[in-house]
Amino acid sequence: MERESEKPGLIVIDKLCKRFPRNEGEDIPVLDKVTLRFEPGCFTGLVGPSGCGKSTLLRLIAGLEKADSGSILLDGEEIKKPGYERGLVFQDPTLFPWQNVYNNIAYGLRSRGVYKREKHTIPDFVKLVGLEGFEKSHPHQLSGGMAQRAALARALVNKPKVLLLDESLGALDAFTRMNMQDEILKIWEQQKMTTVMVTHDVDEAIYMADSIVVMSARPAKIERVIRVELGRPRQRDDPDFLALRSTILRILNFTGQRVDPQYYL
Repeated sequence: MERESEKPGLIVIDKLCKRFPRNEGEDIPVLDKVTLRFEPGCFTGLVGPSGCGKSTLLRLIAGLEKADSGSILLDGEEIKKPGYERGLVFQDPTLFPWQNVYNNIAYGLRSRGVYKREKHTIPDFVKLVGLEGFEKSHPHQLSGGMAQRAALARALVNKPKVLLLDESLGALDAFTRMNMQDEILKIWEQQKMTTVMVTHDVDEAIYMADSIVVMSARPAKIERVIRVELGRPRQRDDPDFLALRSTILRILNFTGQRVDPQYYL
Protein backbone atom coordinates (compact mmCIF):
# COMPACT_ATOMS: atom_id res chain seq x y z
CA MET A 1 0.00 0.00 0.00
CA GLU A 2 1.32 3.46 -0.94
CA ARG A 3 2.47 5.47 2.06
CA GLU A 4 1.13 9.03 2.51
CA SER A 5 4.61 10.51 2.08
CA GLU A 6 4.96 8.76 -1.29
CA LYS A 7 1.75 10.12 -2.79
CA PRO A 8 2.25 12.82 -5.45
CA GLY A 9 1.14 16.39 -4.95
CA LEU A 10 2.98 17.58 -1.83
CA ILE A 11 3.38 21.39 -1.90
CA VAL A 12 5.82 23.01 0.51
CA ILE A 13 5.97 26.82 0.66
CA ASP A 14 8.79 28.40 2.65
CA LYS A 15 9.10 32.10 3.61
CA LEU A 16 7.48 33.27 0.38
CA CYS A 17 7.58 37.02 -0.30
CA LYS A 18 6.03 38.92 -3.19
CA ARG A 19 5.84 42.63 -3.99
CA PHE A 20 4.28 44.39 -6.96
CA PRO A 21 5.89 47.52 -8.43
CA ARG A 22 3.85 50.65 -9.05
CA ASN A 23 4.59 53.68 -11.17
CA GLU A 24 5.03 56.08 -8.26
CA GLY A 25 6.17 55.38 -4.74
CA GLU A 26 7.31 52.19 -3.09
CA ASP A 27 6.44 48.70 -4.25
CA ILE A 28 3.26 47.14 -2.84
CA PRO A 29 4.03 44.23 -0.49
CA VAL A 30 1.54 41.39 -1.05
CA LEU A 31 2.91 38.27 0.66
CA ASP A 32 5.16 38.43 3.72
CA LYS A 33 7.19 35.30 4.53
CA VAL A 34 4.30 32.92 3.90
CA THR A 35 5.06 29.35 4.99
CA LEU A 36 2.55 26.58 4.23
CA ARG A 37 2.31 22.89 3.51
CA PHE A 38 -0.41 21.29 1.37
CA GLU A 39 -0.53 17.55 1.92
CA PRO A 40 -0.95 15.14 -1.02
CA GLY A 41 -4.57 14.55 -1.97
CA CYS A 42 -5.97 17.07 0.52
CA PHE A 43 -8.48 19.82 -0.29
CA THR A 44 -7.49 23.22 1.13
CA GLY A 45 -9.48 26.46 1.10
CA LEU A 46 -7.80 29.87 1.15
CA VAL A 47 -9.84 32.72 2.69
CA GLY A 48 -8.88 36.24 3.69
CA PRO A 49 -9.62 39.94 3.19
CA SER A 50 -10.17 41.12 -0.37
CA GLY A 51 -6.86 41.95 -2.06
CA CYS A 52 -4.76 40.19 0.58
CA GLY A 53 -2.88 38.03 -1.94
CA LYS A 54 -4.86 34.78 -2.11
CA SER A 55 -4.95 34.74 -5.92
CA THR A 56 -1.32 35.86 -6.07
CA LEU A 57 -0.35 32.86 -3.95
CA LEU A 58 -2.29 30.58 -6.29
CA ARG A 59 -0.60 32.12 -9.34
CA LEU A 60 2.80 31.57 -7.73
CA ILE A 61 1.97 27.89 -7.21
CA ALA A 62 0.82 27.74 -10.83
CA GLY A 63 4.14 29.28 -11.96
CA LEU A 64 2.46 32.33 -13.53
CA GLU A 65 4.23 34.71 -11.13
CA LYS A 66 7.72 34.67 -9.64
CA ALA A 67 8.40 35.23 -5.97
CA ASP A 68 10.84 37.87 -4.77
CA SER A 69 12.20 35.45 -2.19
CA GLY A 70 11.35 32.14 -0.61
CA SER A 71 10.47 28.92 -2.38
CA ILE A 72 7.63 26.66 -3.52
CA LEU A 73 8.37 22.96 -3.94
CA LEU A 74 6.12 20.39 -5.58
CA ASP A 75 7.25 16.88 -4.63
CA GLY A 76 10.68 18.27 -3.84
CA GLU A 77 11.12 20.17 -7.13
CA GLU A 78 11.09 23.96 -7.11
CA ILE A 79 8.29 25.57 -9.13
CA LYS A 80 9.79 28.07 -11.56
CA LYS A 81 7.29 28.10 -14.43
CA PRO A 82 3.86 26.74 -15.43
CA GLY A 83 3.56 22.98 -15.82
CA TYR A 84 0.88 20.51 -16.83
CA GLU A 85 1.14 18.77 -13.47
CA ARG A 86 -0.71 21.83 -12.09
CA GLY A 87 -4.19 22.54 -13.44
CA LEU A 88 -5.62 26.04 -12.92
CA VAL A 89 -9.29 27.04 -13.25
CA PHE A 90 -10.18 30.75 -13.08
CA GLN A 91 -13.45 32.48 -12.17
CA ASP A 92 -13.93 33.13 -15.89
CA PRO A 93 -13.88 29.79 -17.75
CA THR A 94 -11.51 31.33 -20.38
CA LEU A 95 -12.66 28.89 -23.06
CA PHE A 96 -11.66 29.49 -26.68
CA PRO A 97 -14.88 30.87 -28.20
CA TRP A 98 -14.06 29.53 -31.68
CA GLN A 99 -13.58 25.97 -30.39
CA ASN A 100 -16.28 23.52 -29.32
CA VAL A 101 -16.29 21.75 -25.96
CA TYR A 102 -14.34 18.74 -27.24
CA ASN A 103 -11.56 20.85 -28.77
CA ASN A 104 -11.36 23.10 -25.70
CA ILE A 105 -10.80 20.05 -23.52
CA ALA A 106 -8.34 18.58 -26.04
CA TYR A 107 -6.22 21.75 -26.09
CA GLY A 108 -3.92 20.64 -23.29
CA LEU A 109 -3.21 17.32 -24.96
CA ARG A 110 -2.46 19.02 -28.28
CA SER A 111 -0.15 21.61 -26.73
CA ARG A 112 1.78 18.79 -25.04
CA GLY A 113 2.02 16.86 -28.30
CA VAL A 114 0.25 13.81 -26.88
CA TYR A 115 -3.16 14.20 -28.50
CA LYS A 116 -2.95 11.12 -30.74
CA ARG A 117 -1.83 8.94 -27.85
CA GLU A 118 -4.22 10.33 -25.23
CA LYS A 119 -7.32 11.44 -27.19
CA HIS A 120 -9.16 8.26 -26.18
CA THR A 121 -9.33 9.71 -22.62
CA ILE A 122 -11.28 12.83 -23.62
CA PRO A 123 -14.73 11.14 -23.52
CA ASP A 124 -13.93 9.99 -19.98
CA PHE A 125 -13.38 13.58 -18.85
CA VAL A 126 -16.45 14.81 -20.74
CA LYS A 127 -18.44 12.23 -18.80
CA LEU A 128 -16.66 13.08 -15.55
CA VAL A 129 -17.92 16.69 -15.68
CA GLY A 130 -21.37 15.78 -16.99
CA LEU A 131 -21.12 17.27 -20.50
CA GLU A 132 -22.03 14.21 -22.57
CA GLY A 133 -24.01 15.32 -25.61
CA PHE A 134 -22.46 18.82 -25.60
CA GLU A 135 -19.09 17.94 -27.16
CA LYS A 136 -19.91 19.90 -30.34
CA SER A 137 -21.36 22.93 -28.53
CA HIS A 138 -19.45 26.23 -28.50
CA PRO A 139 -18.98 28.35 -25.35
CA HIS A 140 -21.74 30.82 -26.28
CA GLN A 141 -24.18 27.90 -26.35
CA LEU A 142 -23.39 26.87 -22.77
CA SER A 143 -24.70 28.07 -19.43
CA GLY A 144 -22.21 29.49 -16.93
CA GLY A 145 -22.10 26.24 -15.00
CA MET A 146 -21.58 24.17 -18.14
CA ALA A 147 -18.77 26.45 -19.32
CA GLN A 148 -17.07 26.06 -15.95
CA ARG A 149 -17.44 22.29 -16.21
CA ALA A 150 -15.67 22.42 -19.58
CA ALA A 151 -12.87 24.52 -18.07
CA LEU A 152 -12.56 21.99 -15.26
CA ALA A 153 -12.33 19.10 -17.73
CA ARG A 154 -9.66 20.98 -19.69
CA ALA A 155 -7.58 21.23 -16.49
CA LEU A 156 -8.19 17.60 -15.51
CA VAL A 157 -7.46 15.99 -18.89
CA ASN A 158 -3.73 16.41 -18.23
CA LYS A 159 -4.12 14.35 -15.04
CA PRO A 160 -2.47 16.97 -12.82
CA LYS A 161 -1.02 16.29 -9.41
CA VAL A 162 -2.47 19.61 -8.24
CA LEU A 163 -5.76 21.37 -9.04
CA LEU A 164 -5.87 25.13 -8.38
CA LEU A 165 -9.28 26.83 -8.21
CA ASP A 166 -9.21 30.65 -8.26
CA GLU A 167 -12.73 31.77 -7.27
CA SER A 168 -13.87 29.27 -9.88
CA LEU A 169 -17.50 29.34 -8.75
CA GLY A 170 -17.70 33.03 -7.90
CA ALA A 171 -19.59 34.11 -11.02
CA LEU A 172 -22.34 31.48 -10.73
CA ASP A 173 -25.80 31.91 -9.26
CA ALA A 174 -26.31 30.41 -5.80
CA PHE A 175 -28.15 27.26 -6.92
CA THR A 176 -25.66 26.44 -9.70
CA ARG A 177 -22.79 27.21 -7.34
CA MET A 178 -23.97 24.69 -4.76
CA ASN A 179 -24.44 22.06 -7.45
CA MET A 180 -20.93 22.71 -8.77
CA GLN A 181 -19.51 22.42 -5.26
CA ASP A 182 -20.93 18.91 -5.06
CA GLU A 183 -19.67 18.06 -8.56
CA ILE A 184 -16.14 19.25 -7.77
CA LEU A 185 -16.14 17.28 -4.53
CA LYS A 186 -17.29 14.18 -6.40
CA ILE A 187 -14.45 14.58 -8.91
CA TRP A 188 -11.92 15.27 -6.14
CA GLU A 189 -13.00 12.15 -4.25
CA GLN A 190 -12.47 10.11 -7.44
CA GLN A 191 -9.20 11.69 -8.56
CA LYS A 192 -7.71 12.56 -5.14
CA MET A 193 -5.40 15.25 -6.49
CA THR A 194 -4.12 17.95 -4.15
CA THR A 195 -6.63 20.79 -4.46
CA VAL A 196 -6.22 24.43 -3.39
CA MET A 197 -9.25 26.71 -3.70
CA VAL A 198 -9.37 30.49 -3.28
CA THR A 199 -12.82 31.65 -2.17
CA HIS A 200 -14.43 34.65 -0.48
CA ASP A 201 -17.30 32.42 0.68
CA VAL A 202 -16.58 31.04 4.15
CA ASP A 203 -19.46 28.57 3.90
CA GLU A 204 -18.03 27.24 0.63
CA ALA A 205 -14.63 26.71 2.24
CA ILE A 206 -16.13 24.84 5.20
CA TYR A 207 -18.39 22.75 2.97
CA MET A 208 -15.61 21.66 0.64
CA ALA A 209 -12.21 21.76 2.33
CA ASP A 210 -10.24 19.43 4.61
CA SER A 211 -8.47 22.47 6.02
CA ILE A 212 -8.87 26.24 5.72
CA VAL A 213 -6.00 28.72 5.59
CA VAL A 214 -7.02 32.14 6.93
CA MET A 215 -4.81 34.92 5.58
CA SER A 216 -4.36 38.40 7.05
CA ALA A 217 -4.75 41.72 5.27
CA ARG A 218 -1.95 42.72 2.87
CA PRO A 219 0.92 42.12 3.19
CA ALA A 220 -0.50 38.69 3.89
CA LYS A 221 0.64 36.42 6.66
CA ILE A 222 -0.99 33.17 7.72
CA GLU A 223 -3.35 33.96 10.60
CA ARG A 224 -4.42 30.39 11.19
CA VAL A 225 -4.73 26.98 9.55
CA ILE A 226 -7.97 25.31 10.65
CA ARG A 227 -8.60 21.60 10.22
CA VAL A 228 -12.24 20.97 9.27
CA GLU A 229 -13.18 18.07 11.54
CA LEU A 230 -16.56 17.42 9.91
CA GLY A 231 -17.71 14.30 8.12
CA ARG A 232 -18.79 14.16 4.49
CA PRO A 233 -21.28 14.94 3.07
CA ARG A 234 -21.62 18.08 5.20
CA GLN A 235 -24.78 19.80 6.32
CA ARG A 236 -24.71 23.61 6.19
CA ASP A 237 -27.09 23.89 9.17
CA ASP A 238 -25.11 21.49 11.37
CA PRO A 239 -24.23 23.18 14.72
CA ASP A 240 -20.52 22.33 14.29
CA PHE A 241 -20.58 23.82 10.78
CA LEU A 242 -22.14 27.04 12.14
CA ALA A 243 -19.69 27.19 15.02
CA LEU A 244 -16.71 26.88 12.67
CA ARG A 245 -18.17 29.61 10.45
CA SER A 246 -18.43 31.93 13.47
CA THR A 247 -14.82 31.21 14.40
CA ILE A 248 -13.54 32.02 10.91
CA LEU A 249 -15.63 35.20 10.67
CA ARG A 250 -14.20 36.39 13.99
CA ILE A 251 -10.67 35.77 12.69
CA LEU A 252 -11.46 37.67 9.47
CA ASN A 253 -12.82 40.62 11.45
CA PHE A 254 -9.66 40.58 13.54
CA THR A 255 -7.54 40.77 10.38
CA GLY A 256 -9.41 43.87 9.19
CA GLN A 257 -12.01 42.27 6.92
CA ARG A 258 -15.39 43.71 7.84
CA VAL A 259 -17.93 40.95 7.38
CA ASP A 260 -21.69 41.39 7.22
CA PRO A 261 -23.07 38.42 9.19
CA GLN A 262 -26.41 38.75 7.38
CA TYR A 263 -24.69 37.45 4.25
CA TYR A 264 -24.35 34.08 5.94
CA LEU A 265 -27.84 33.92 7.53
